[in-house]
Amino acid sequence: MSVDDRGGPRPGERKRRRVTPGSVAAALFGAALFALTLRQTRLDEVLAGMHSVGWGFLLIIVLSGIRLLVRAFAWTLCTPSAAGLRVRDTFPAFLTGDALGNLTPLGLFASEATKAVYVRHRVPLATAVSGLTIENLIYTMTVAVVIVTGTLALLWGFRVSHNLEVVFLVSVGMMLALLVAAGWIVGRQIKVMTGLLDWLHRRSLAPQALAGRLEKLRTLEDAVYGFHRQNPARLVTVVALETAYHACGVAEVYVTLAWVATPPPLMIAFILETANRLTNVVFKFVPMRLGVDEAGSALLTTVLGYTSATGATLALVRKVRMLVWTAAGVFFLARWRGAADA
Repeated sequence: MSVDDRGGPRPGERKRRRVTPGSVAAALFGAALFALTLRQTRLDEVLAGMHSVGWGFLLIIVLSGIRLLVRAFAWTLCTPSAAGLRVRDTFPAFLTGDALGNLTPLGLFASEATKAVYVRHRVPLATAVSGLTIENLIYTMTVAVVIVTGTLALLWGFRVSHNLEVVFLVSVGMMLALLVAAGWIVGRQIKVMTGLLDWLHRRSLAPQALAGRLEKLRTLEDAVYGFHRQNPARLVTVVALETAYHACGVAEVYVTLAWVATPPPLMIAFILETANRLTNVVFKFVPMRLGVDEAGSALLTTVLGYTSATGATLALVRKVRMLVWTAAGVFFLARWRGAADA
């Protein structure tokens, strides 16, 4: 497929997509787990819980929309001011990218690539990718902190089975290792991506397409590593925005449980949001996290003193608001493709 001078597909061209065995397996796995979870819970309680949310769905959708808006704003702050990237550009880009990430097993790859290409009419593709990479790096670090603190809170305040304890401790270890490694790499300015590519290129092992972009990748790494030194005030603001993103997630869980069952302690809402973040990280390849979210929430809510039906309801409410924003993303995607084909 040929590309235009901004790095995107030429208008009128259609990219071929094919269904892979892995994507089919991921979708079938999620569907089977979803059916099994609903079978093992009381479906009447789940339906009653969904009905009890009522107009609370509106508040949940607003909170989830604020989360998307917050990250869209953070992306603009991670981009040079001279580029002129605006929230009105990044917000629909986030919706479009997340829609593709939710609906396909390509997950992060489809999501982030689409976001960058979506705003190429406003900024050069390299600038969009640079800002998006910085925002994703900061977001990932805050996710790791949330998972570590939420998991430790769960292990400290509640009794879990030995197998679950092992899983949670492994998750904590992985997140701590990620934080330490990221801090060391950024602090020492280690060029992991271009260093590895350069090593492969010297041995004629690097793909030619990547080898030809070595200098562009080196520029991207320089921009990512230099952000915290060149924009300390913006870094603080972006971290605050990512923190607000997670706070809205906790509020969303709190509001849902308040309608479905009883208002929970904030610690329980925080633990459940932690589990949601972990599910998104581990099972990003499963479209809409179908099945795994319901099964995980049903299991965890029983540990926290609720019924499994409450956990399944919580996951289904998340699914509804995800569908709402996915539909909005599909709308922006169709409008974007229509403009490109015009």
